[in-house]
Amino acid sequence: MKTLIKLTLASTLASALALGTAYGALAAEFTKATVKKIDAKAKKVTLIHEELKSLDMPAMTMVFRVQDDAILEKLKEGANVEFVAERVNGKLTVTQVK
Repeated sequence: MKTLIKLTLASTLASALALGTAYGALAAEFTKATVKKIDAKAKKVTLIHEELKSLDMPAMTMVFRVQDDAILEKLKEGANVEFVAERVNGKLTVTQVK
């Protein structure tokens, strides 16, 4: 009986963790911005962005790191974009763009 309870509990916990991870991946909140400057060599982009709710940051102009070259290729100065920024190794980094 105890083994069945442990297996059921383990299965329930695994399902909850999987659901939480999947939800977290889908829950990324995009923020509107205008690309002000791109520094491809330094892998940085300057964005004039709206409030970043996920980072508790007001609207402003700031520089973000970009780790993925594919994201840099999507950016053009003056373009209006939507992006996701996260803290990666302590640095604000653009992780998604559309």
